[in-house]
Amino acid sequence: MEIGIRELRDGLSRHLAEVRRGATVTVTDHGRPIARIVPVERLSRLEQLRAEGRVRPAARRRRPAPDPVESSGSVSDLVDDQRR
Repeated sequence: MEIGIRELRDGLSRHLAEVRRGATVTVTDHGRPIARIVPVERLSRLEQLRAEGRVRPAARRRRPAPDPVESSGSVSDLVDDQRR
């Protein structure tokens, strides 16, 4: 079910009752989907894929970003220097 923000605000209790019954409510802003209200018991697509064993979390955490490089020139100057 898709509803606009104003309709959601005006009928919040009614729409939450629909969600309690198992429906998914997609909230739109000027016709573009911006949010989805789903029952808590329902797994998200990612959770469902994890439960099925089709995806798994990363084996290790991402590395932190490197420290910024100090430079007096522009990025274009740095690239040009490295090409020489």
